[in-house]
Amino acid sequence: MKISKKEVEHVAHLARLNLTGEELEKMTGQLDNILSYVDKLAELDTSEVAATTHVFSVSNAFREDVEKESLSQAEAVKNGPQQDGVMFQVPKII
Repeated sequence: MKISKKEVEHVAHLARLNLTGEELEKMTGQLDNILSYVDKLAELDTSEVAATTHVFSVSNAFREDVEKESLSQAEAVKNGPQQDGVMFQVPKII
């Protein structure tokens, strides 16, 4: 076994979980299966596999920082559902 009941009990205690005896048995078996699978993956030869940070090649997702004219106050609020031409109107919340 890759993990013992005592280790599962310790992790359950840290996670503030109260496991019954049956749940402890089940959790120990499931975690053992997971750790066995991870060990199986560790056997693979990945020496010729390039390190991957992104699935797709990304060089630079940012646009140039170019100064340009911004919206006027009236243009900024004109598409608001409720506005008075100067500001958005929202319900009062207390």
